[in-house]
Amino acid sequence: MNESGRSVGEAVRFYKLDLADVIVFHDELDLAPGKVRVKAGGGVAGHNGSRSITAHIGNDYVRVRIGIGHPGSKEVVVHHVLNNFAKADRDWLEPLLGAIARAAPDLAEGASDKFQSFVAHAMHMEAEAADERPEPAPRQGRDAPSTGSDKPAAAEGPFDKLRRWFGSATD
Repeated sequence: MNESGRSVGEAVRFYKLDLADVIVFHDELDLAPGKVRVKAGGGVAGHNGSRSITAHIGNDYVRVRIGIGHPGSKEVVVHHVLNNFAKADRDWLEPLLGAIARAAPDLAEGASDKFQSFVAHAMHMEAEAADERPEPAPRQGRDAPSTGSDKPAAAEGPFDKLRRWFGSATD
């Protein structure tokens, strides 16, 4: 990605494309995970891939910035950007990519506002649907947590749910 400007520049020249017809999708640390913003032109905001593309074709192409969120510390940004998504990110990433694919024709036709609105609406609907999904049934049998006695296990508290969820997300 950091040197993508070379191949983008060659494709633009070979196909004699207008820069307004070039659409670049890239990750964006400064957007929350799952948020999407579209703009034409603008700065590169420290994104090396955008910097490379701008150096080879100029600045007037369309950018679709896909939020991945900032990890919180400068020291872990490189790891955050260059490694695979965590399993927990599938909850927002798969619906987001599906919404982007369904709305891509609007973007190709130059209707970036319509594209962005569709994606935002689809993600909002996905979040609402996730809130309405039932909690998984309590574990039973050998997989149930042991209390060390014959008494039933205590009700699971909110922190237990978080620990279980984050523990399974890092598998």
